[in-house]
Amino acid sequence: MIAKRFAPLLFGLILSGLMSLLVSGLSTWRALGLASGFLQLWASAWLMAWGLAFPAVLLMAPLARRLVERLTAEP
Repeated sequence: MIAKRFAPLLFGLILSGLMSLLVSGLSTWRALGLASGFLQLWASAWLMAWGLAFPAVLLMAPLARRLVERLTAEP
């Protein structure tokens, strides 16, 4: 079991992994269609995208939280 203090990192890892998986899959499909070797090409694109997405999520999360706080009001 992972300690609670690592929850934000784990959340960022999972979220960036899922989002980059979806976006890279869609982008690969749009660029190549269901070509031969599609899954291998998608996996390669996904790993590269995830390598960029994870640090980006960690860096942008505080900014996104501040923007949400500014754009929302207490009931």
